[in-house]
Amino acid sequence: MSKMNRRVFIKTGVATVASLSVIGNGNGMARIAYLPNNAVVGVGPLGRSGLVVPRMAMGTGTTGYNRSSNQTRQGMANFVRLAHRAYERGVRFYDMADGYGSHPFVGEAIKTLPRENIILLSKIWTLEPGRELGEPVADTLDRFRREVGTEYFDIVLMHCLMQGGWSESRKRYIDGLSKAKQDGVVRAVGVSCHSYDALVEAAESPWVDVIMARINPFQSKMDGTPDAIKAVLATARNNGKGIIGMKIFGEGDNVTEAEREQSIQFAFTQGNVHSTTLGTESLAQLDDAADRVARITQS
Repeated sequence: MSKMNRRVFIKTGVATVASLSVIGNGNGMARIAYLPNNAVVGVGPLGRSGLVVPRMAMGTGTTGYNRSSNQTRQGMANFVRLAHRAYERGVRFYDMADGYGSHPFVGEAIKTLPRENIILLSKIWTLEPGRELGEPVADTLDRFRREVGTEYFDIVLMHCLMQGGWSESRKRYIDGLSKAKQDGVVRAVGVSCHSYDALVEAAESPWVDVIMARINPFQSKMDGTPDAIKAVLATARNNGKGIIGMKIFGEGDNVTEAEREQSIQFAFTQGNVHSTTLGTESLAQLDDAADRVARITQS
């Protein structure tokens, strides 16, 4: 089967979602009307973090840079519509980061939703010692809370760790996040890994509650072979870490019908993840992913 490139996938949505129809809305645009009885994504424990989370999170950082992303660049109304559809499908887990600029967008989306039913994750960018330190961690988290309109975050991760030795080089962030957890500002802490060495360190670190790791069966945008990453995540899982899989579709490189099915199957049946974050950009894409996650995790 030939690959559908990411641009075409975004433009066309997912034609195989049987539960939707497209109708006009009177202004030349199309909207998607959904029929009832769509599967709801289930929940499960996130390792020994103490959190119970949906099996799928709504990613908000596709092609994220300069405090914007493909999700936020669609505008507030479209973002809120997508976030509310996620909530309806049981995807009550919003994956944000300072670098994506998605905090105010999620904040607007959850204004009318019960906070106790939602899992909020964000990520804090970190710097090497000797570089400009920027604002204290407590001040950063206060800003995050104002932007989202929440008293606490369920999960905060150190964002995009690209080498080992972070337990020492990022000590001031670790201390700041530990204090935030002690104060109830954050419920669980951890790391988002973008290197094999960083991931191995996270798997063994007693400080880490949650790991976000790149995992798919195609070795697309990954930090090692699928077998190597599976093994590290097995160790992490045995050590009680909560595992959130990312780059499940290889950051848009693997989005054919067969690849989407294979990727989600792999993540949950072999990849040792508890949940996945998927950066869907349309209602159709979100529905397709939610249908697959619900079916595969409940089978």
